[in-house]
Amino acid sequence: MKKIFIILTAAVVAVSAYASEFADISVSEVSKLAEAKSAVIIDVNGAKSYAAGHVPGALSFAAIKNNLAASLPADKGALIVAYCGNSKCGAYLQAAKAVQKLGYTNVKHMAAGISGWKEAGMKTEPAK
Repeated sequence: MKKIFIILTAAVVAVSAYASEFADISVSEVSKLAEAKSAVIIDVNGAKSYAAGHVPGALSFAAIKNNLAASLPADKGALIVAYCGNSKCGAYLQAAKAVQKLGYTNVKHMAAGISGWKEAGMKTEPAK
């Protein structure tokens, strides 16, 4: 029983560390950034979801992942926001870790995802 408790405790600690690797940013903050075009916002939901509707100005990770560096600003301190479907979705990590690997230091996560965006009454933009 003691071994199971230790394993479960270690798993909880690992998940907590994993979840907080990138700072969360609220829907309202992302809305302001999108309107001001003052951050690179990356949608990691896949091509079909992106086409159906995404945060205005967001880039599709599916479309840019093979040439990611070309889609990002030269300033490694620029704000990059990644999001996926909802607060339980971990797909955003693909983009967040990829940009971090390129040397970007200001990477955040909109944990609410596109579902939280829509629930907040924010408008989406269809693919062009």
